Amino acid sequence: MKYTKLFSKGNIGKLEIKNRIVMPAMGVSLAGWNGEASPELIRYYEERAKGGCGLIITEITCIDEEHGKGCANQLTITSPKHIPGLERLAKAVHKYDAKIFVQLHHPGRETHSFLMDGRDIVAPSPIPCKVCQEMPRELTTGEVEELVKKFVTAAKIAQTAGIDGVELHGAHGYLIDQFMSPYTNKRTDKYGGDFTGRMRFITEIIMGIRAICGKDFPISVRISADEFIEGGIDLELGVKIAQYLEGLGIDAVNVSNGIYESGSTIVEPSSYPQGWKKHLAKTVKSSIKIPVIAVGVIRKPDFAENLLEEGIMDFAAIGRGHLADAEWSKKASEGREEEIRPCLSCRYCFAELGKGGTIKCTVNPRTGRELEFNGFDNTGNGRCVAIIGGGPAGMESARVLAIRGFKPVIFEKANELGGSLNLANKPLNKEKIDWLLNNLKHQIKLLNVEVRLNTEPTIEDIKLLDPYAVFVATGATPIIPNLPGVNGSHVYTPVDILTGQVSFKDETVAVIGSGMTGCETAELIAHAGNKVILVEMQDGMGKDIETANRFDIIGKLSKLNVEMLTSHKLNSIANGSIELVNVETEEIISKSATKVVLSLGVKPETKMADSLLESFDNVKVLGDAKRAGRITEAIREGFEKAYVL
Repeated sequence: MKYTKLFSKGNIGKLEIKNRIVMPAMGVSLAGWNGEASPELIRYYEERAKGGCGLIITEITCIDEEHGKGCANQLTITSPKHIPGLERLAKAVHKYDAKIFVQLHHPGRETHSFLMDGRDIVAPSPIPCKVCQEMPRELTTGEVEELVKKFVTAAKIAQTAGIDGVELHGAHGYLIDQFMSPYTNKRTDKYGGDFTGRMRFITEIIMGIRAICGKDFPISVRISADEFIEGGIDLELGVKIAQYLEGLGIDAVNVSNGIYESGSTIVEPSSYPQGWKKHLAKTVKSSIKIPVIAVGVIRKPDFAENLLEEGIMDFAAIGRGHLADAEWSKKASEGREEEIRPCLSCRYCFAELGKGGTIKCTVNPRTGRELEFNGFDNTGNGRCVAIIGGGPAGMESARVLAIRGFKPVIFEKANELGGSLNLANKPLNKEKIDWLLNNLKHQIKLLNVEVRLNTEPTIEDIKLLDPYAVFVATGATPIIPNLPGVNGSHVYTPVDILTGQVSFKDETVAVIGSGMTGCETAELIAHAGNKVILVEMQDGMGKDIETANRFDIIGKLSKLNVEMLTSHKLNSIANGSIELVNVETEEIISKSATKVVLSLGVKPETKMADSLLESFDNVKVLGDAKRAGRITEAIREGFEKAYVL
């Protein structure tokens, strides 16, 4: 086997794990309205167990329904009524020789009262989270003692249901972490003060679980080895906490980092490389003897193998990688790395949960919908489907159609497949887009899909195929406003820049529009040694970009000294300057600019679609050809339309 470390057996306490791959806790919001393990949630976890994962740790699981809800439709473990669902979950996972822990969680101050029907949020001390921006009520000593009992009770319920162990969520600024951290614990009773006092809450929880569940029931504790916040837990204190917990007799430490207030360090945006925080796990592991589970933006099997060989960790936690591909482990073990659908670190999963929705994934439309998309019906019978456009929507639809027994034929006007991905991969630090592009191309090749490059078919060309259906995935074109000067020779679109047709040096460049494409294009131009002005009509930069990704890219633009001008719209372009209008005051200003890049979005390319709709009965319009969107919509529509054809 290629990855001998990754697929060697390991132990957490006396529990044997078949490999070193852990799917760590990630919120999914797939539980029933009463917190029960629903059929959808069970199937979601079963798919990852079937896909070869050694240990699965459930999403944050509520132990206190009164003040401890962390998200909508959260798995809950507060009463014997939850045992049947958890038992079904355990059995579903155990069928594949995988193990499962339930992660016991209380959000403390990092939540919102609307999740508790307006009841107070609570914390060790009345210090509001700067992200949630809601003042918590300080827990009384008696309430803390009751919470200890709730954690212990939850562990016993899990054990009774056949769950293999529990993990205490003592990281990311949640309640247990709030007690351990000097940043959030200012108490003067027995649960505060010095280190021993701050550790008393988790100490009593662990001792209680040991007393009621026995010494052989595994306990893992997830910690933030560094909270990345002034006055909070730093790595030195994180090591001390890990050593203390080992002394209490826990079986594993799951090393993570950060709290809500430390921004992108918990669920990293796409620019963060694999292993950027491996020093945290390495330092903790060198100080204790019990196994260390650790995250670290681990995306590739060879990278995970290297971390294990280097002694950075004992178990590699592959989180979002298992959202992108439920068979991550199986494909790695069989040497099929190219078939692993890669996580882009785009944070779409996190953004959707933040809106109150269920778990979703940009590159895997089945994530969270495993019951709905329960296998592929092989009913194609060799019927031809013409696919116009070889971008992400076209390639994904071709993949699914081929699996179902259809004969897809892709027509692509360019000399390579990829469509918009061949632009999305051009900004700085976008190698993960290449991973996706390569994966899609590999699937097309593996399934022997016919591809006709450098071809824009006519209606007659398509009729010659006698297609059962026609999928239109022709993409979109840049929006060019009808303004004076937009046709000047010094005016460009991001396509000109990203394809390398045009490059600048020592110019003053105005980029109009601060969507992700505009921001990344501005970064690329500034990085090449130009002065850049980024102009945005709205009252904030990148307002349509997911929060962490926005902070990430805006921070980079600031470091490159990009001038960012909000609440201004383009009025006209002249040689050497642009005229802008303040949308609030209507004041007109002029800014020097030797080059101008218009990044005002895209509009669907509808000409081909209109012709095809007139000529064929069964036509499906996908992705940007239907409406301007993201990779997410393109892949999902390609998948769905091919799945139900």
